[in-house]
Amino acid sequence: MRVFIAIIISLVAISCSRPALVQDIPRATPESVDADTATLQKMTTAIRNNEYSNVHSVLIAREGKLVYEEYFKGKDENWGDPIGEVTFNSETLHDIRSISKSVVSACVGIAIAQGKLKDVNQSVFDFFPEFEKYKTGDRAKLTLEHLLTMSSGLHWNEDVPYDNPENSEVLMANASNPVEFVLSREMDTIPGVVWKYNGGTTQLLAAIIRKVSGKDVDEFAKENLFGPLGISNFEWIHYPATTMPAAASGVRLRPYDLLKFGLLYYNGGSWNGKQILSKEWVDASFTKHVNRGEDGGYGYQFWMWNDPYPMVVAVGNGDQRIFFNKELNLVVVTTAGNYNKWDIPNHPGKLLQDFIYPAFRATTSSPR
Repeated sequence: MRVFIAIIISLVAISCSRPALVQDIPRATPESVDADTATLQKMTTAIRNNEYSNVHSVLIAREGKLVYEEYFKGKDENWGDPIGEVTFNSETLHDIRSISKSVVSACVGIAIAQGKLKDVNQSVFDFFPEFEKYKTGDRAKLTLEHLLTMSSGLHWNEDVPYDNPENSEVLMANASNPVEFVLSREMDTIPGVVWKYNGGTTQLLAAIIRKVSGKDVDEFAKENLFGPLGISNFEWIHYPATTMPAAASGVRLRPYDLLKFGLLYYNGGSWNGKQILSKEWVDASFTKHVNRGEDGGYGYQFWMWNDPYPMVVAVGNGDQRIFFNKELNLVVVTTAGNYNKWDIPNHPGKLLQDFIYPAFRATTSSPR
């Protein structure tokens, strides 16, 4: 994800008191899952020696078990506001930026399972009768799936820096009505054909959750997603003018809890014997619905990457990542402070090629 740099923000957070970390992810030694401990130790040393840019945490689960968990020190931000150097530990909240989009997608899947939404083919304008005037031409064809897959065809520009007044996400954040701002955009293409990065479509999904549940997406997630996962300590930043949750980028979680979210998908939507997401929703989320060219595809607010291995990735600005590697049976979480930096050679993702993949040999079990 890419997200705003310092615009006027307001930290309206859904957060709870900070209980001791609940150790509810199964643990195992690297050796017990056929991993090379020496290579993992070399990775830890390289990060501590600042050979990889501003890495804040790395957590690795194999076969659903946490086998590596390390926290580091580095400069960080809180939704674009610098907060200086932080010594991270298992209790520290961290921006997950655009992985927030994947969280919103999960909420949509839950709302469908609850019968609050029909299916992904439902018209977007079913939920916004107050904006009927925008239901014209190709815009009238918009469905939930077009929003989930960023194939709405709406004109949107997040290709320019976030201090550029032409950046569409910044314009949306400063709009008196972010939902109307998105729905009023002109159409560049017909829906469902061209992938275009668009945080506005995620904001529409959050607004739809509000329409069908009576709860803002942060409260809906707290009750239906984070609560069942045992995540009690989180924040969700709101826009200052509307108190609307910043759906595309506003979540702050502990990396440990981010791994829980990843393992929920790894486990086919099940957590501790409870089905939080349907397996069908997980499979659909991890399916390429729109082609992004040689780089891969896009699912339901998840990325499909081709290189260096085929894998699904949840992506957030600054090198926040959840990597799902089915071939090696891995779920890897990284957090970092490389916000708005797109050309760092030794970024945290390179840890996979340099250390993590070499450390883990193939196993015969499968994630789902």
